[in-house]
Amino acid sequence: MSPAAMRTGIFGAFLLAFGGAAGAAELACPDLATLVQVNACPSEEELQYTYTGYCSDNAMAYGNKTDPCVRYADYRKLKNLALWESPDGRFDGYVSCDLPLAQWRGARPTGIALAGQGKVTRLVCSYPNGINLTYRTHETCTLQDPRACASNAAACAATCN
Repeated sequence: MSPAAMRTGIFGAFLLAFGGAAGAAELACPDLATLVQVNACPSEEELQYTYTGYCSDNAMAYGNKTDPCVRYADYRKLKNLALWESPDGRFDGYVSCDLPLAQWRGARPTGIALAGQGKVTRLVCSYPNGINLTYRTHETCTLQDPRACASNAAACAATCN
């Protein structure tokens, strides 16, 4: 097979595998009951060790970035997190390890918002207890019905293409 034919075959396989760029993806906030924990919660020993290292860094102190260092409890609240993601890996976010699973697993979205950050569009789904799950893309996204989304985030969807 010629190199040109191989490139054409590889490109065609790529389009088949990823469905091409022509279709718009519809996204809805994920169900918290289906989230998968990506990393483990830090142990108390790890938190104390990183607290000492982070808060003793002179560059942080001179840069006035030591607000969570005033009290260990503040640092612990900030850093005692685990990364969770939707089963398809599209949405991810940090959840406090101090928050019992039963308290948030069945929660429904309370808000959905689009935000730009440079060339990246972020679709942010908000839930009770300060939980936010974010989808990041270079595509352009729009809320399908912004008025309906304001009243019922659980029934809201966005289209990205």
